[in-house]
Parts: sequence; C-alpha cells; structure tokens
Amino acid sequence: MILYLDNCCFNRPFDDQVQIRIRLETEAKLVIQEKIKEGTYSLAWSYILDYENSKNPFPERKESIDKWQIYASSDTEEDELILEIAEKLLLIAI
Repeated sequence: MILYLDNCCFNRPFDDQVQIRIRLETEAKLVIQEKIKEGTYSLAWSYILDYENSKNPFPERKESIDKWQIYASSDTEEDELILEIAEKLLLIAI
C-alpha cells in the first residue's frame, strides 16, 4: 500500500499531546512510520510537501520531516498534467 502523509500528519507528534485525540493521532502516525521503515507500506512524497515544509517556522520539525524523504518510493514533481488537474478541481470547488 502506498501512503501519502501530508505536512499536518508529519507535524502531529510535535503538537501538544494533552488532548486524547491528538495523542491517538500521534500514536497512529508513529505506527504508520514504523510500517514504512519496515517496508510494509510505501511512502509517497511530493513537491507540495517540500514546499509546505520549507515554510515550517520550527527548524527541528523541518529537519525531522525532511529526513523522511529518503523513505519515499515515489516523489511527484510538478508538471503540466498535475497543474491542469488542479485547475479543473479548483473550478469544481468554486
């Protein structure tokens, strides 16, 4: 199974763990990460994740997330087809 973890997912372990929902989401994310390292799941990466993480104001978080790219089995770059699909989806959303 190929999984894409968005920037919110990668940042979840750094959030305040007082709320049970936050803690459970963190635990689930950490289990998924272990399964990726073990090879049970594959990680998909994208240029959008790179962009969002480049705006991360916390250097420790940014570096931690950057390190996950080495585990990615695919890395999607921006291209014309992706931009065309995004434009169509944007028109549908409006």
